[in-house]
Amino acid sequence: MAGIEPIPKEERNLGGWDFFLLWAGAAVSLAEIWAGSLIIPLGLGLGLWAILLGHLIGNTPFALGGLIGSRWGIPTMVSVRPSFGIRGSYFAAALNVIQLIGWTAVMLIVCGQAADAISKFYGFSNLNLWIILSGIITTLWAAVGHQIWKWLQRIAVFALLILCIAMTYIVFQQYGWDALSQIPRKRDFPFMVGMDLIIAMPISWLPLVSDYSRFAKDSKSSFWGTWIGYFIVSSWMYLLGLMASLATQSPDPSGVVMNLMLKFGWALPALIIVLFSTFTTTFLDIYSTAISGLNIFPKLGERKGILIGGILGIIVAIIFPTLLDYEHFLLFIGAMFCPLFGIVLVDYFFLRKKVIDLVDLYRKEGQYWFWRGINPLAILAWAIGFAIYLGFSPMLMEKVLQIKAAFPWPLGSSLPSMILSGLIYWSLNQRK
Repeated sequence: MAGIEPIPKEERNLGGWDFFLLWAGAAVSLAEIWAGSLIIPLGLGLGLWAILLGHLIGNTPFALGGLIGSRWGIPTMVSVRPSFGIRGSYFAAALNVIQLIGWTAVMLIVCGQAADAISKFYGFSNLNLWIILSGIITTLWAAVGHQIWKWLQRIAVFALLILCIAMTYIVFQQYGWDALSQIPRKRDFPFMVGMDLIIAMPISWLPLVSDYSRFAKDSKSSFWGTWIGYFIVSSWMYLLGLMASLATQSPDPSGVVMNLMLKFGWALPALIIVLFSTFTTTFLDIYSTAISGLNIFPKLGERKGILIGGILGIIVAIIFPTLLDYEHFLLFIGAMFCPLFGIVLVDYFFLRKKVIDLVDLYRKEGQYWFWRGINPLAILAWAIGFAIYLGFSPMLMEKVLQIKAAFPWPLGSSLPSMILSGLIYWSLNQRK
């Protein structure tokens, strides 16, 4: 198993096509279809623009973060060490473990509910059994290692994409573009708030991306495979969810899509989509939970970390089987990781000129030790960036601070927090 040590070049066996399928598989997700319902106040036309622009903006730092892993063979949380310090990276890793266990639970809940609804078609119903079954298989998928992932992904994602084409055809046949485009938007929903809800999805993968790009044969193919694979399929899934929600005004578009497939007699293909889309997406969350845990506790062991991550995800899914406040979950991910990786990317590409000392990444008292293992400047810049995101997000201000934003920030929260935290960090380092 790889652990968190740099991957030797001779062991890197993933090419551009593998990364395309890896991240396309991550995007084929009922949770992404479900997220499409969050932007229905924009209507179909503006909603489509938000989907495309949001993914264009969010995908770029996501794929850029992967360049660090593909160049140096290190996982994401280790790539945080040059800017935040070795112990400072524990902060990022802890945040990542929390969001990944949350994501694992969300995915297993969505899978369990959809699979249970389909199995009722055959006279069987047991939500917890579906959650446990999908959790066990996904955990095993995460445990087999990158040598086998590439073949599992090639087979599973190819089949999923064919089924998704059929699923899309059914949705278009049932509702039609013209009818949906006539549904008016809600004027009190800012366009950039919708953009934040979309940008947060690729940003949620940014803390994971180098966990996989470190196995790349070369950086160029991994960058474009990652960028294109996720952009195309995630945009596609959001659009499906938006269309289904506009047509039915349902808060659960994935359920609408599955019900349509059942109506057309596609029960087995629907069940395959539900299960395999969960496996190809959620194994990434479980595996990276282990890798982030190893960044804090190197002696934990990768397989043990995967097992713990899978079990925790199953437990959370069973105890909290509802999906309330999903949009707030997405926005909090943006609030935590947009400023964090604004700092990491500025540090790597502009301050360090893409140069890292691999030995010092793992050495106490080296150049990445800073003050007792923590870089206070990075923590300060992150705190300011987090406050910027929180302050300019009307939904989070109402939820967390119980304050109604009278003047929603016209540029949203994601871009300002990422750019300004990076600029603040750069400025602080110029004064040293």
